[in-house]
Order: sequence, then C-alpha cells, then structure tokens
Amino acid sequence: MKFIHLTDTHVTGNGEHLYGKNPAARLAAAVRSINKDHSDAAFVVLTGDMTHWGDSDAYRAFKKEISQLAMPVHLMVGNHDDTAAFTEAFPDIPRDSNGFVQYAVDTEYGRFLLLDTKDKGTHAGAYCPARRDWLRQQLETSDGPVLLFMHHPPFETGIKAMDRIKLQDAEAFHDLVAPYKSRIQHLFFGHVHRAIFGNWRGLSFSCMRGLNHQVALDLSPTPPERIAGNFEPPSYGVVLVKADQVTVHLHDYTDSSEYFFL
Repeated sequence: MKFIHLTDTHVTGNGEHLYGKNPAARLAAAVRSINKDHSDAAFVVLTGDMTHWGDSDAYRAFKKEISQLAMPVHLMVGNHDDTAAFTEAFPDIPRDSNGFVQYAVDTEYGRFLLLDTKDKGTHAGAYCPARRDWLRQQLETSDGPVLLFMHHPPFETGIKAMDRIKLQDAEAFHDLVAPYKSRIQHLFFGHVHRAIFGNWRGLSFSCMRGLNHQVALDLSPTPPERIAGNFEPPSYGVVLVKADQVTVHLHDYTDSSEYFFL
C-alpha cells in the first residue's frame, strides 16, 4: 500500500502571503504533484498546521486546494490550527468522546492512529490523560500492526529552538506506548519543518518538510530565542507499507532538474 505524508501547509486566507510566499499556491502545487505522480496512493495523511493563523478564511482557502486531491485525505490539527474553526470547515472529521481531533483508520496493513497533540494557548504540544486513555483503548483493541501519527514529536531533535516546543508529556506518552512497541511499525510527525529520520527508544520515526517555509538546521547548543527559518524546497513523504516493512521516500515536488537514465 502507498500513502502520502503531508504536513505543515500553513495556508493563509484571502491570498495573503507568509514570509513572502503564498502557502495556498504551494499546497496547490503539491496537490497537482500527488495527483500526477502518485495517483495510486490510498490516501493522504496531513499531520497538522493546515493553516497559519487558524482563521475561517484560511480554512476556506485550505479546503479549496485540498479538495482537489484525487484520493481521500485524513486531517490532523497542529499548534497553529484552531479546533473550532477547523471543525466548522470540516464537520465530518472524526473526534473522540472528549472532543479531541483524533481517530483510527483501519487498513489491510494495520491500524493508523491519528493523534491530537494541540495544547491551547501555547505552541508546545500536550497529550493529556483523557487523550492517553483513548490511545490506550485503541492499542488494546487491536492486535495487528500500528502506525502512529502526531504533530509534535515526543523527543528532542537537536534543534533547540524547536525542542522547547515539543510534546511536553513525552515520558507519559512513552510509558503508554512502550508495551506495544513490537506492533508499532513507525511514528510520523510534523511541526519541525525538516526531513528527519531516526529511532527513539526502539521506535522508528520520520518527519517531512513544510510546504511554505522550513526551520533552519541550527544544531548549536545556544540557539537564538526566535526560531530560524529558510526556504529549502518543500516536500512530502511517499510511504510504502508491506506486512513486514515501512519505507519512507522524500518527494521534492518542485525539483525541475534534468531526468535521465544512469
């Protein structure tokens, strides 16, 4: 099975530019690329920060572009999103019994669990006891492979400015998922706006770049107070899933370099 991992689109309303770029146009180009190059994908998962300001105009602009996808899309909220405005624009997206935007997607290759790590009033992430109870139930009621999706990473990436606003309930989250690690095939996240791959306490993970702007690769121990950004090319993930393997490819969809045979 193939699916697409898209994240951090940061769309603004009324054609407004963000850091000199047009996020809606960047998303439109990604949608065209996905439809053209990966029409066989089962679906798209977007791991949060659909909009930058969380306003209704931005969600309308986002919806206009994302609805052009030729396959289903599963949406998640991030720290830049507003849950109420998002729900107004997308009333059919599932919520758990406590109103959090998290839900399960069952496939022939396992259960995909889409988590809500938004914490109101801060850019850092949270995963409170109520959300953990939901996740525990989802893990307990499945006996096959699991793929996890979240906006905030539950670990440090080495980019100190972003590590300050990672998931704040990381240890509690780890304690919950630890007994199920043998079945958790991979963890996908966004938020950091960079292509990042690795392993966290035995759990493999990956992150994709954002579409409008990126977080600069600053691994210094004393970073600036503000997050440094740049305009590295946007990308999305192309994920291939088999019964015993998960492969994540990075698609630089704006790349126009020459295509040739080796």
